[in-house]
Amino acid sequence: MRSLIQNIIQQYEEVQNGKLWIGSTFTSKLNQVDESMVFKRPIIGLHSIAEIISHLTLWRKETILKIQTGEGSKTDDCEENWLTNDKLELMGWQHIKSEYYKTLTKLIDLLQLKDDEFLNEEYYDTDFKGNYKYSFVIYGMLHHDIYHLGQLGIIIKYLKEG
Repeated sequence: MRSLIQNIIQQYEEVQNGKLWIGSTFTSKLNQVDESMVFKRPIIGLHSIAEIISHLTLWRKETILKIQTGEGSKTDDCEENWLTNDKLELMGWQHIKSEYYKTLTKLIDLLQLKDDEFLNEEYYDTDFKGNYKYSFVIYGMLHHDIYHLGQLGIIIKYLKEG
C-alpha cells in the first residue's frame, strides 16, 4: 500500500509549489526576492533568507542520508546547521537555491520507491541519539519546512518594509 507515502509526497510538493490554504509556498515566497535581499538579516534575532534555505537543505540532505543508509551524520551543533552569511555569499544565491530544490527532488524520488510499511521501519538518529521510525523524520522534515516557511514570510515582510 502506498496511500500514506503518496499523501506525504503530495504535501511536500504543495508546500513548495502548490495551492495551499495558507496562501504561500516556498516558490511564491522565493519569487518575491532577489539576490540583493537574501543575505540580509532584517533585524537582530532573525536569520537571512539564505541562512534558512541552507539550513533546510542540510536537514533534507540528512533525511536523504537516513533513508539511504539507516543513519544520519549531523547534529544540531554542527557548523553546517547555520552557515554564516559570509560563507553563504561565497556559494552564491543561485547555488544555494539550486541545492535546495535538488534535495527536494531527491527526497521525493526516494519516497516514490517506498511503500507505507517503510514509515514503520527504523533508522538511527544521530541528533536524537536513538532509533526512530522513518515516519518521525519524514513528517518532521515536512513540519520543519512549514515552520521555516512562516519565518520566510516574516523576514521578507521586514526586508520589503525596510
